[in-house]
Amino acid sequence: MSDVILVIGTRKGVVVGRGRPGHGVWDLQPLQLVMSAVYGLGVDPRRTPPRLFAGAVSDLWGPSLMHSDDLGRSWSEPKVAPVAFPKESGAALVRVWQVQPGPASAPDVVYAGVEPHALFRSEDGGTTFSLVAGLFDHPHRPKWEPGNGGACLHTVLPHPTDPKRALVALSAGGVYRTADGGRTWEPANNGIQAYWLPEEQRFPPFGQCVHKVACHPGRPETLFAQNHFGVYRSDDYGSRWEAIETGLPATFGFPIVVHPKEPDTVYVFPLSADSERLPPDRRCRVYRSRDGGRSWEPLTRGLPQAGYHGAVLRDAFCVDTADSPGLYFGTRAGEVYASGDGGDSWELVAQHLPDVLAVRALAPA
Repeated sequence: MSDVILVIGTRKGVVVGRGRPGHGVWDLQPLQLVMSAVYGLGVDPRRTPPRLFAGAVSDLWGPSLMHSDDLGRSWSEPKVAPVAFPKESGAALVRVWQVQPGPASAPDVVYAGVEPHALFRSEDGGTTFSLVAGLFDHPHRPKWEPGNGGACLHTVLPHPTDPKRALVALSAGGVYRTADGGRTWEPANNGIQAYWLPEEQRFPPFGQCVHKVACHPGRPETLFAQNHFGVYRSDDYGSRWEAIETGLPATFGFPIVVHPKEPDTVYVFPLSADSERLPPDRRCRVYRSRDGGRSWEPLTRGLPQAGYHGAVLRDAFCVDTADSPGLYFGTRAGEVYASGDGGDSWELVAQHLPDVLAVRALAPA
């Protein structure tokens, strides 16, 4: 088996590494894009070699979307800003939060979710992007509020078999979906609470602070969501959600990941409340469900279990697509961990990095 390509976005640049979970040896390149905060990462395996993306924000040059066609040895960007709002929109790009390749049937399509709340689409492999006007012009948009991290569109899930369908999630706007290629969008938040509202208003049609949504590519109708208080499942593409929190030490958190070979296996990293955002009992624990959220078990082997304060952000937990998939997460304490056995045990890949904001992994074909 060839090495996995691991891409780590940090507060001060990006690190690309090579290795295999469970083998204990990882080769990490020096920090690149230094002094740029990399919030969004993308890996497009449909190209040869795969194209890597980094949504970088420089204090000097502002936000941009960089790409690499040599597996991270060098990074570049077009002379014209690849992601930019039209002048007439009255908006300006703050950062790129999400880079997501389209379905296999559309090999040149790449999506970018950005702040302020908006979705962009590329039809040339991610070199240039255009605003998806149907979402930006939605009548709900003026009422979407920023989450604590910003007005970010952080989840893009293109439907794997129907190119006209896609789902996005926004903080704090909620989940929206389209069935006509992005011309129109409808909210899909039925059953998700907004805990900060008065009790009689707890289930609004939109405005929930969703943190991440994930699904298995072979079962796209089944969705899993980690919200600002609340973990949820939907079996009808967001038409109705149910809470799946029993057995978790906290309902707050950021990432949620679905195993690529086991559609009922789901992972979260709980945190103690929005007022703390620290691991419960100060223990570094991933929680796994193997029955679609009906029950949860803590995974601790190889992880610090005393006096731990690192959190995991929404895009800092990922899984590769190898025959025996590896799991990876990075922390705000500058560590990256990997598991080659479904989370039963973990190894330290990197430490003393800047604050880890995003992690992506690419297994060899």
